[in-house]
Amino acid sequence: MEAFAALFSLLVYLYSFVILARVLMSWVQIDPYSPLARTIYDLTEPVLAPVRNLLPPAGGLDFSPIIVIILLQVLSEFIRVAFSG
Repeated sequence: MEAFAALFSLLVYLYSFVILARVLMSWVQIDPYSPLARTIYDLTEPVLAPVRNLLPPAGGLDFSPIIVIILLQVLSEFIRVAFSG
């Protein structure tokens, strides 16, 4: 079961980088129709959209990536502790 926790932790780590890439894409001008941009958007939007809808407006700032990364890290740590014995 520790292998499951390690795999989940790795997936959370990689997904956090995908979210970070999406944040960076929003800061620079990138073609939104490029295959890489579409893939990153398609991977992150199903997770970010519900969180974004729960948050109150913050003057044009989107805090959903930060919230999602924190929640994923907490979940990963919980799973690691739960399956470590």
